[in-house]
Amino acid sequence: MAPVLDLKALNTGFFTAAGEIPALRDVSFSLGRGEILGLVGESGSGKSLTGFSITRLIAAPGRVTGGEVLLHGQDLLRLGPEAMRRVRGAKVAMIFQDPMMTLNPVLRIGTQIRDALLAHERLGRAEVRARAIAALDQVGIPSPEARLKAYPHQLSGGMRQRVAIAIALLHAPDLVIADEPTTALDVTIQGQILALVQRLCRERGTALIWISHDLSVVAGLADRIAVMYAGRIVEIGAVDDLLDDPAHPYTQGLIASVPTPGRRQARLAQIPGRMPALTDLPPGCAFAPRCPRAQAACEAMPAMTPAGEGRMARCLYPLTGGAA
Repeated sequence: MAPVLDLKALNTGFFTAAGEIPALRDVSFSLGRGEILGLVGESGSGKSLTGFSITRLIAAPGRVTGGEVLLHGQDLLRLGPEAMRRVRGAKVAMIFQDPMMTLNPVLRIGTQIRDALLAHERLGRAEVRARAIAALDQVGIPSPEARLKAYPHQLSGGMRQRVAIAIALLHAPDLVIADEPTTALDVTIQGQILALVQRLCRERGTALIWISHDLSVVAGLADRIAVMYAGRIVEIGAVDDLLDDPAHPYTQGLIASVPTPGRRQARLAQIPGRMPALTDLPPGCAFAPRCPRAQAACEAMPAMTPAGEGRMARCLYPLTGGAA
């Protein structure tokens, strides 16, 4: 079956007086119908920028400089502004970390859902109202008819995020990109949102990219994980395979830094140093200065190579058996 999304060698840069800052390089992956991909990495690794590049929401001085973003075979990077506007919301939707980036604080919830519906469909007033109520009901908002009259500030954070999800799913898009939408929510609400999104993706066949720095969240949600570092994907594979037996030393470091039950008072493992600035990337592998396995050959950029069945890693000296 053809993929919903096929990302091929996506490059994004920011252009300054000093020249181009390479923010994304050679980002490639595909996503099938109903599949959930977890995109993880440290802050500044390029996770959110990947989502903004796919939806072409990057503001100047940034811009996509190369590659292809194929949605059902159509390259979104070749669409004009008006054609891309018709794609956003209808075929590709984005859920932001802060729902107030989606919701207008001075408009009622019903008005915002109406505007989102009418942006892509011709509907009568009664049908708009029925669709709005059904959308809120589907994401578990109680008394949805009454909520249509509410303003965003009258809802809790969890409720606002549910409204943002309802708006994102209004037109049954082929692809949804969720940029850490549960980070600011408490654990109980976070669990409810995760279960909701997972169920809706399975029922509707929507492909989902879930951007997060939290491996524990992605482990229970995604089918596959892509690990990013300094603007590149360094490892990608099925959730269980990647978490149980990481191939890239950076992936191993991320997993080791997660608190584990039964290890009370034990020190958390740390990856030494910090991710380099995009303006000062080392030659070759950007992780080499922090990597215990680095050798002279790492001064050349490694390619993504097979690291087991259905897995790829960008490393000349990958781990074997999950141990360094």
